[in-house]
Amino acid sequence: MMNRNSRVAVAVRNALMLSSVASIGIAAPAFAQEAPEEVVVTGSRIKAANLESTSPVTQVTAEDVVTQGVTRIEDLVNQLPQAFAAQNATVANGSTGTATINLRGLGSARTLVLVDGRRMPYGGISNSAADLNQIPTQMVERVEVLTGGASAVYGSDAVSGVVNFIMKKDFEGVEVTGQYSFYQHNNDYSGPGAVKLRDVIAARAATNPSQFALPDDNVTDGFGREIAVMMGLNSGDGRGNITMYATAYDGDEVLQANRDFSACALNAGPTASFSCGGSSTNATGRFTDFGIAPLVDPSFTSFNFTADAAGGWRNFSNALDQYNFGPLNHYLRPESRYTLGAMGHYEITEKADVYAQVMYTDYRSVAQIAPSGNFFETTTINCGNPFIPAANLAAINCDATRIANNDSVPFYIGRRNVEGGPRQQSFNNASFRTLAGVRGALNDAWSYDVSAQFSSVKATQATLGYFSIEKLRRSLDAVSVGGTPTCQSVIDGSDGSCVPWNPFTAGGSTAAALNYLSVSGLQIGQIEQEVYLGTVSGDLGSYGIKTPWSQDGVQVVFGAEYRRDSLENEVDALQQAGLLAGSGGATLPLKGSTRVTDYFMEGRLPIAQDAAFAKSLSVDVAYRYSEYGGGAQTDTYKMGVEWAPIDDIRFRASFGRAVRAPNIIELFSAQRLSLFDLDGDPCGAAARNPNATDAECIATGVPVGLVGNAALDSPAGQYQNRIGGNIGLKPEESDTTSFGVVLTPTFIENLSITLDWFNVKIDDTISVFQGANTLDACYNLGDAAACSRINRSAGGSLWVGGGFVEDLNLNIGGLETTGIDMNANYSIGIGEWGKLSTSLTGTYLKKLETVGGPGIPAYDCVGYFSNVCGVPNPEWRHKWRFAWSTPWDLDLSLTWRYYGEVEGLSGPNTPVPANRIDGKFKAESYFDIAANWAFMEKASLVVGINNILDDNPQLSGSVGTTGNGNTYPQTYDALGRYIFARVKFGF
Repeated sequence: MMNRNSRVAVAVRNALMLSSVASIGIAAPAFAQEAPEEVVVTGSRIKAANLESTSPVTQVTAEDVVTQGVTRIEDLVNQLPQAFAAQNATVANGSTGTATINLRGLGSARTLVLVDGRRMPYGGISNSAADLNQIPTQMVERVEVLTGGASAVYGSDAVSGVVNFIMKKDFEGVEVTGQYSFYQHNNDYSGPGAVKLRDVIAARAATNPSQFALPDDNVTDGFGREIAVMMGLNSGDGRGNITMYATAYDGDEVLQANRDFSACALNAGPTASFSCGGSSTNATGRFTDFGIAPLVDPSFTSFNFTADAAGGWRNFSNALDQYNFGPLNHYLRPESRYTLGAMGHYEITEKADVYAQVMYTDYRSVAQIAPSGNFFETTTINCGNPFIPAANLAAINCDATRIANNDSVPFYIGRRNVEGGPRQQSFNNASFRTLAGVRGALNDAWSYDVSAQFSSVKATQATLGYFSIEKLRRSLDAVSVGGTPTCQSVIDGSDGSCVPWNPFTAGGSTAAALNYLSVSGLQIGQIEQEVYLGTVSGDLGSYGIKTPWSQDGVQVVFGAEYRRDSLENEVDALQQAGLLAGSGGATLPLKGSTRVTDYFMEGRLPIAQDAAFAKSLSVDVAYRYSEYGGGAQTDTYKMGVEWAPIDDIRFRASFGRAVRAPNIIELFSAQRLSLFDLDGDPCGAAARNPNATDAECIATGVPVGLVGNAALDSPAGQYQNRIGGNIGLKPEESDTTSFGVVLTPTFIENLSITLDWFNVKIDDTISVFQGANTLDACYNLGDAAACSRINRSAGGSLWVGGGFVEDLNLNIGGLETTGIDMNANYSIGIGEWGKLSTSLTGTYLKKLETVGGPGIPAYDCVGYFSNVCGVPNPEWRHKWRFAWSTPWDLDLSLTWRYYGEVEGLSGPNTPVPANRIDGKFKAESYFDIAANWAFMEKASLVVGINNILDDNPQLSGSVGTTGNGNTYPQTYDALGRYIFARVKFGF
């Protein structure tokens, strides 16, 4: 048998035995009992002799990072059943350039992220959630996830839970790690329907090869490269340590064109087979009045044309002329990330251990979507425009008189800038975080910890490849001067640089016109956070304050914390005025700050120990009083009890009141137009709501004669809403209740099972009502307040002409989720063949309910996905790991990730029609394998494949901007097999 003294091999074997152990409340009980020192578990500031707590805590280890090939830490955390899809590198349209965590499906803003128990700052200029790109992956010792309210311990934002990244400490030596990874996929999608999607795309490619093309049968892309260095040095007297790290990561893009299931934008609502759809803002132009012309002048007629190859116009056809916007969109954004930092401490005396952390991250990424153009943002055309084919002037209501007078008539243009390339958002977030403090013992009973923390994030966002709406208006307002098309603004001297644009004939756009129309936008944001924290911890058992039945005494913590968050975002004039075509509306500047002063305490009372029917019985409490700068005052608290009648079983229960104060973005964001997803206007043709009568539609602004007209339906499934902050918001409150049992039977060695029932209920939710819900409440329920928020354009539209649904931040309704978390761990020796181990963590979701407000029925999203419910919310999810620690310095693992089936919703409590082939997503199973070989004492090689079966994702034509590429890549493995190799050397 080979020498087993390799420290790397031992570490690998032990880690794989418990790899991905989601230790809810305990972390490998057999080992926890041997812990030689007291530790702090996430959810409390009180040190304990083991890792037990009254609240469920899930743990992910550093070796999970290794065996999953993680270069983006959010990929690992989001695999936990308690975490739901959020912002990550697979989001393109609607990306914030950050990576966030959404515990329990209650929103990323309600999940507090910590580093070593200390708060992380805002992640970006439009997202209050912490950005996980700031976490140095190689420094992570473990991740502790507390699912449940923890405001009493950590303050505001910890409504749905806490994610605490514990960094490695007291490391000595040098460790160099390199990883190379990529995706591999066989394009052989075979989904529901009589006609295969590949055949549909191939048929479209035969007639329109410029927009439709099948990717290669076998693709390899998304290459990632990472190099990381960690160095640590202990002081000569053993009283201090400094650990430094540096990481460089570079990842390539993946385009939707490279996957057959995303190579075309799918039509919504397929009933027989999937079909390719897209946007009517197309490559040859759509010229229409949307039925408005007769409303302006009864003598006018409606029209709907596109340019043909012969230089004239023909009738526009959805089947032939919609633009396939999918191929150019990012499925995976390109990224580069550089981190640098140091963490250290030195014990000057027993009463003064000085510590510090410095962390710097530079993160860059680009989000790419289909080209800009004129998205029906100009509403008229002058009849003297020389580019309009003379044969079509009469059809657009330009008679001889109007031509002679150069009159304007209603005229909308949907034309892509296919000549100029895609739109891009370029993100550069540079974050700096520093922490300094001192801690120590005051005497045998009391200790203290005082610290100051400062964080700064400079977020720069460049908007590239867009047309200027104002320049579009000028370039289309052209006349002939001596036979030369000339802008009116050149004639009158208001804009001498204007170049006329010809979108009316194929190939009519000139380089000079595109150069004139194309503009860029810029946002520069600065986010700062100051935190001053002081705590005093005491063991009152030193004074004899304990119960007669317990050996341990009462433990307490008292503390105070002051925190100030500030954010300022400067926006260029074009974006402030909403003049970037296809940007979804104006982006306005933002400036504001919030501050809070907290006073808090915790206490733990051991009632009985080693007694009959009470091997352990204890109670813990926490309380926090908060004063906010705006004058608000809140009280939060927590109570918990733990009872182990015998060694084999332990019961626990907790109740907590959590409070989340409105953040800067929710308070101070200026009102602006944005987009929301919907299959069709309820007064239109594509998704006509049978409850929306003609009278009701007319009452909300649809012109007589346009009710049920397809002109009301956005081909892209996107409609406008007006969003923005509200300084009148008040804190939201939540109650979290959990009951659990921990089984560690002494008659089955190395087996542990935990079950925890949870309920989180949030009242006065800081949220938006959502555009889809507003329309549903108006037309289904006759809610007058909802109807008043519908502001249609002159043509009755909510997607062109300035129409919108008002959707400002409000304290409205509530959220509630209920379910059961399960965790099981077991390991067994198999003699000279090593050891086998398995670990399972799963969540059964019983309720994920939204209450919209008074008189509005609640709707439950368990088992559903949609524009209403967002990403899939299966009833059951699990992650099950199997590992074999062999006697040959080689350790193997297999992981099974499972997501239960879900169904689509077309509206709150309204399932999609039964005949839709994308109305249900079947259950998905992903299998990951990894092998770790310790080929030298301080060197190891890990190779692995995630999604080894190359499973195709579930598809729908109605994922909107919540999803991407006809699916939800934040949930499903949409890119195929992930293959990686990691090598590590220690010195």
